[in-house]
Amino acid sequence: MRVPLKWLLEYVPGDWTAEFIAERLTLAGIEVGAIERIGQTWNDVCVGYVTDVQPHPNADRLRLVTVDCGTSSSTVVCGAPNVATGQRVAFARVGALLIDGHSGKPASLKPAKIRGVLSEGMVCSEKELGLSEDHTSTIELPQDAPIGLPLADYMGEVVLELELTPNRPDCLSIIGVAREVAALLGGALRLPEVSLEGQGESVKDMVTVSIEDGDDCHRYCATVVKGIKLGPSPSWMQERLKASGMRPISNVVDITNYVMLEYGQPLHAFDYDTLSGRKIVVRRAREGEVFRTLDDVERRLGPGVLVIADGERPVGIAGIMGGSNTEVSESTSTILLEAANFDRAVIRRGCATLGLRTEASLRFDKGLHPDFAYTAVQRATMLLAEICGGVPAREVYDAYPACAEDRVVTLPAGEVKRLSGMDIPGDEVNRVLESLGFVQTRGDDFETCFLVPYWRGDVVGPADLVEDVIRVMGYDHIPVGTPRFTTATVMVPADLWEFKSRLRQLMAGAGFQELLTYSLSSRENLVLLSPDASLAHEPLTIANPMSREMECLRTSLRASVLDVVARNRRREHGPVRVFELSRVYFPRGKDLPVEAETLCAVLSGYSEEVSWHHGERPMDFYDAKGALEYLLAKCGVSAGFIPGDDVGLFPGRRADVIVDGEKLAVVGQIHPAVARSFEVDAHTLLFEIDVAKLMACMSGIVEYAPLSRFPYSERDLAIVVDNDVPYARVAEIIGGFDLVSRASLFDVYRGEQIPPGKKSFAIRLVFQASDRTLTDAEINKVQQKLLSKLESSVGATLRS
Repeated sequence: MRVPLKWLLEYVPGDWTAEFIAERLTLAGIEVGAIERIGQTWNDVCVGYVTDVQPHPNADRLRLVTVDCGTSSSTVVCGAPNVATGQRVAFARVGALLIDGHSGKPASLKPAKIRGVLSEGMVCSEKELGLSEDHTSTIELPQDAPIGLPLADYMGEVVLELELTPNRPDCLSIIGVAREVAALLGGALRLPEVSLEGQGESVKDMVTVSIEDGDDCHRYCATVVKGIKLGPSPSWMQERLKASGMRPISNVVDITNYVMLEYGQPLHAFDYDTLSGRKIVVRRAREGEVFRTLDDVERRLGPGVLVIADGERPVGIAGIMGGSNTEVSESTSTILLEAANFDRAVIRRGCATLGLRTEASLRFDKGLHPDFAYTAVQRATMLLAEICGGVPAREVYDAYPACAEDRVVTLPAGEVKRLSGMDIPGDEVNRVLESLGFVQTRGDDFETCFLVPYWRGDVVGPADLVEDVIRVMGYDHIPVGTPRFTTATVMVPADLWEFKSRLRQLMAGAGFQELLTYSLSSRENLVLLSPDASLAHEPLTIANPMSREMECLRTSLRASVLDVVARNRRREHGPVRVFELSRVYFPRGKDLPVEAETLCAVLSGYSEEVSWHHGERPMDFYDAKGALEYLLAKCGVSAGFIPGDDVGLFPGRRADVIVDGEKLAVVGQIHPAVARSFEVDAHTLLFEIDVAKLMACMSGIVEYAPLSRFPYSERDLAIVVDNDVPYARVAEIIGGFDLVSRASLFDVYRGEQIPPGKKSFAIRLVFQASDRTLTDAEINKVQQKLLSKLESSVGATLRS
């Protein structure tokens, strides 16, 4: 959005510099990306008065023009056909920096002999001054332009180039920016008066308006203006349009563009006499309907495009561009002026369908309030009557199917301080909000209610009011201090996000690489995860999938991760240790699906490369189990492993991970049938963790414990237990003795000297105390208690 400073200061008068305004706007969230100065190179260009025009003695198309510059007079050679005695022109003296007509680059003006006549100066066109590419005629200035005044002081302009966020469409207008400047700098807002007193016949006798769907078009305002005299718009309007980046066309078109820039509401003028049936219908385009737009391009329309039609055919693409069949031309004497409010999604879809975007669609795309339309059509009608000599109808045709409701937002008394830390008195809060157009409707010691101005569609809650207060007061006034956290203010999603970041770091530290894959999958891939082609959970299908491979939301990360492993295997990229931490989706009837955070890790290939002292060793169950135990240990979680029943894993080489009697994860080797389906190595292993459960199982703060400075003692113990007794149960019992600092299983034996149905565990125990050196008697006593506990709990006996 380009904002000419002179235009802006007409609505909020002040002597502020462009840099100061730009800084305050930027700090308040209305970013000024650049400041452009038009005319800053016009050092030797002034307003001149043409006193005489004579033919060139040696050329039929050239003339000798005498120009009075106030303090001096010069005669120059000029080829422009429009120059005439009595005109005020832009005159460049020798040395002026102008745009060269041939190279298009800046060049210093030098004296030159043209067909034998010395010319020391130039009567400038717009091209020489860098205003446009037009060099066919010289610039004709208004008759009140002061002779001899530097042209930069008369025509120069400073333009603020705004880089707006999508939530502030109100600032896509000069008045919207003026409101911000008035609030930020304490200026008085002076908006143009809008009062329409039509003198013609009733507009309802001249046109009818029909809206087929109120969801597509929320409001349609129209009026008719007769007796239009088409011609160029006034120079002041043309200069403002050019500074704003728009090309002047004619007085009627320029007025619609001018009001759009002024208020932010797009308008369009139809040649009234070309409208069939004297009616306007807002409807969806019919399939295959063909329409030629103002850019002289024939476009094929469809039901996704909203059109403005008359009694027979489309006459405009709603919110985007008008049509050549009702274009205002030199023969136009009566126009129908429209200002409407269309659904933003419909306009956005129409732009995408046609590949066409305009200044109008840009504004509708951001969302405009219906109240803009009525004010804008009144303002444009006033200008049409004033500039074009037209006679407007007595009123405005206002088709408004469902009036927009007023929005009232309640601001609790302490909300500003709670959210910003700024202790601002209530009266000051009210003053700031009122300066932005908010109206207080009710207030007491506990809360204040504000009516939201119609142009602020981004304000929906008290946090938005607080944001407006602090950005006007200044973000630099927010106090700086140490953050204070309480249990009540800690949000679980933030905790989960932080925990997931920690898990990613731990997995990377364990040698795994992270994958990022799509949340969409194919049902066929999910079926392959089970050897019997069954699905534990029926996936939620997509209504309009982009492809068959992305037809449903995945219920498992395994298929995505195994696809990546298979691609690496085909390219022979060696051992693979990868993981993905993302969501899986389980349908829940008509409700939204359950989104479960899951970590899936896969190991494939060789655990150790071939070396001089050993051969290659493929990954096995204990590699995956070890990686999982490392992760659990870092999270402070103590877990047990029991035989699992996951159908996608190899029976006998799979386990469930149990914490406090609840299943937390699974680990094991991929089932051979699954491995074949995904074309991965048969020795591919995985573990899968429920992240939310893991976070819930995490222990509290880990306290530092210094290493004991007393020596330790080792004892090797061999016990015989039943085959169905897992070592995890034995380790749990041993862990209950404080003086046993560490226990390691170094052998499991079945065979001779061991009864059938039994097995032997060889365990190395490390005894150590933190406050003394243990004696043999103490160690023997603890060992005896340990053996008794094992015997009573799992039936263990000491191996002889």
